[in-house]
Amino acid sequence: MASESNSGSTTDRQVVTRFAPSPTGFLHIGGARTALFNWLFARHHGGKALLRIEDTDRKRSTQEAIDAIIDGLDWLALDWDDDTVFQSERGSRHVEVAEQLLAAGDAYRCYATAEELEEMRAAQRAAKQPLRYDGRWRDRDPSHAPAGAPFVVRLKTPDEGETMIEDEVQGRVTVKNAEIDDYILLRADGTPTYMLAVVVDDHDMGVTHVIRGDDHLNNAFRQLPIYRAMDAIEGGWPDPVYAHIPLIHGNDGAKLSKRHGAMGVDAYRDELGILPEALFNYLLRLGWGYGDKEEFTREEAIELFDITSVNKGPSRFDMKKLLNMNGQYIRAANDARLAALAAARIGDKADVALLEQAMPALKTRARDINELADGAAFLFKSRPLALDEKAASLLDEDGKARLAQISARLHEESDWTMEALEANLKAYAEELGLGLGKLAQPLRAALTGQTTSPGIFDVLTLLGREESLARIDAQTVG
Repeated sequence: MASESNSGSTTDRQVVTRFAPSPTGFLHIGGARTALFNWLFARHHGGKALLRIEDTDRKRSTQEAIDAIIDGLDWLALDWDDDTVFQSERGSRHVEVAEQLLAAGDAYRCYATAEELEEMRAAQRAAKQPLRYDGRWRDRDPSHAPAGAPFVVRLKTPDEGETMIEDEVQGRVTVKNAEIDDYILLRADGTPTYMLAVVVDDHDMGVTHVIRGDDHLNNAFRQLPIYRAMDAIEGGWPDPVYAHIPLIHGNDGAKLSKRHGAMGVDAYRDELGILPEALFNYLLRLGWGYGDKEEFTREEAIELFDITSVNKGPSRFDMKKLLNMNGQYIRAANDARLAALAAARIGDKADVALLEQAMPALKTRARDINELADGAAFLFKSRPLALDEKAASLLDEDGKARLAQISARLHEESDWTMEALEANLKAYAEELGLGLGKLAQPLRAALTGQTTSPGIFDVLTLLGREESLARIDAQTVG
């Protein structure tokens, strides 16, 4: 006989979601997407999005990781309702629920020793059976145990029939109850396990929808018996609505790794120079879509997001697509903001006012803030400029001779504006019977030390007459 969900719908309960990271490392890209989907779902339904730090693993949890997670969420502008919950502070409540389950006969003390359990697993391996606890203390009287013997508390899970979940993403999923063993709720030292703590915290926080990675789908079948036992004991413990979202793979279909872009959200900001709105939009489209629409404002995302439209299959992370999207957001971004971001990468030499003036020319080709800073670096170089290999090849003997002719022409120019400079050099190129590029190439090399830059007339006006002529003349000497 199938056991079905007793969850309430979104219409009769205020929607409450939660993002519950473990602070044992950075906020990775998959976690950031899970946080985003929880946040969007709650905002779409006018509900609450809560943050819980699952820091019960005291050996591996660090304050540095907690700070990095919160910093990453703040950078993405995911704001959370109510105070952040720290699971480690709720141990006594977890124990209280375990004791209720024990008193009601829904849990029991297991006195099996480590040696006995290892013998059990060895026998199961030899018989090629699944490794699971065999319930040896499920129906035994605790008085059979040696006096003062240590014990764990195990949940008495249903051992007949099956449990069915109508998952909002995966659809109907059914598991035979016999496949779920009587797992531990309280360890021998009296501390609660993850399985117990998650259910108690979700209930106490009023979580209605559990949206998480599909690697947790099996956990749902292990956690539901706690909800149902507690609902029978005291009432008011409805099943949550589950939505298990597929994991993210690399663009080659393999499990996402660092070579694909599996790094902390802070690295996308600090190392790659990604804008938060670009990562927000990219993560939104990673496994979810709305027709052919590619770009969404935050308001549009809230209005249109629906968890049931998330794909069942894994999505593929493509760094090239992220960078292309980031370039679009850079071109739309405020110039003063971009100037400040680029200045932070350039260092003390950077002139923020000059950077802001240069942004309309600089941002047309940049896909990230690093490229933006690299493209602006020529503005703050000292004379004589170091030339890269390609630039040096343009300033051979013939190139320097051409540059000297250009210098003489520009020294006579009194109107140092883009329009006047362009008219001057175009006329000169026509006089020489050359394309403008034949003049622009050595000029760009002398002015920037490289062969790529904003338009040559942008470069001349941004550097100004004095600095431009000084750079040109420095390359013609000798």
